[in-house]
Amino acid sequence: MEKKKIAIFASGSGSNAMKLIEFFHDSQIIDVALILTNNQDAGILKKSAGLVEQVVISNEEASNGMLLKKIMDAHKIDYIVLAGYLRKIPDELIDAFPDRIINIHPALLPKYGGKGMYGMNVHEAVFENRETKSGITIHLVNNQYDKGRILVQVETALTQKDSPQDIRQKVLKIEHQYFPKVVNEYIQARIIDEIIL
Repeated sequence: MEKKKIAIFASGSGSNAMKLIEFFHDSQIIDVALILTNNQDAGILKKSAGLVEQVVISNEEASNGMLLKKIMDAHKIDYIVLAGYLRKIPDELIDAFPDRIINIHPALLPKYGGKGMYGMNVHEAVFENRETKSGITIHLVNNQYDKGRILVQVETALTQKDSPQDIRQKVLKIEHQYFPKVVNEYIQARIIDEIIL
């Protein structure tokens, strides 16, 4: 059986993207075939240099669904994984990859989701509202921000002493722990469904 190819979309330092690359390094089933970023200064470019093919696009190109689809087709991509990618996925790409785009969000959706809710913005909002827990949501991507089908949620307890930076560290820890495993399990389950059908 040919390996399923995934493209990782990332905009920043790429710590989750690197965890995915490391996790699938020896996989017989899944291959990280591409890193796509809309930021030519993204840390992930340096970290993944020589490990995975890279494509850098402009923000204008990031909203061109047909262009993104062409790039995915050229690399024979089966699944897209968003790891800190800060652009909205165009409808044309979502339509071309139904239930095959997976995102991680640094909060327990539906709380702290939607436009503008990313990165430290999320952790600061959680802090300001004195939440006693936060966590991660791994979900499929549809045409609305952070509204796709939830695959997994994992909670982490917060204390009154936690700063937004502390919250970020706690959430990042579980992101690294769970994201690659959930991506792996989801794709493997779909492969089994395809064989049965």
